[in-house]
Amino acid sequence: MLRTLAIIFGLILAALGIIGFIPTYVTDGKLFNIFLVNLEGNVVHLASGIIAILCGLSSGFASKMFFIIFGVIYGFLAFLGFMQGHEGMLFDMIAVNMADNWLHAGIAAVSLLIGFGFKY
Repeated sequence: MLRTLAIIFGLILAALGIIGFIPTYVTDGKLFNIFLVNLEGNVVHLASGIIAILCGLSSGFASKMFFIIFGVIYGFLAFLGFMQGHEGMLFDMIAVNMADNWLHAGIAAVSLLIGFGFKY
């Protein structure tokens, strides 16, 4: 089950990373007119998706570790975004706004629940 979830998760992340490059879906630097996007953020999503897919294809343990590590990283990003408190750049490279912060927090929670809640 973990492996399948990692592959699905990875496909979604990779797709969003690719969609972020397509002007049709990006208006004024916002994906779907909600989430801030930029080149670096798209590359991070695409790379994260590829890593998730590779973990899913590899083993249950790799998938479990992906969800735990990914959940911690995204939780940290959400925390930093909330601490920043306004639309802007994290680490001078990843564009975030409040919608991104809430999305990152939700992704972190789901990832950690999957990572700690499922046996491999």
